[in-house]
Amino acid sequence: MGNKQLLGLVVAVVGAVLLGFAYHAANAPLDQLSNALTGRFTNQTMLYGIVGVAAIVGGMVLLLGNRRA
Repeated sequence: MGNKQLLGLVVAVVGAVLLGFAYHAANAPLDQLSNALTGRFTNQTMLYGIVGVAAIVGGMVLLLGNRRA
């Protein structure tokens, strides 16, 4: 496994951890109240989710990119 693939794996794992933080933050009582009153989650929860998804996608591109048959 090359350096690029290893970096991709690390970035994807960090993204998964951030998605876990987003999930737990979305279930927090304060965030549930914010969602009930405004129809939106807090900025921090949204940031965790967006960055988490972007990191997973970027990590997969690095991990699976330039594969030669």
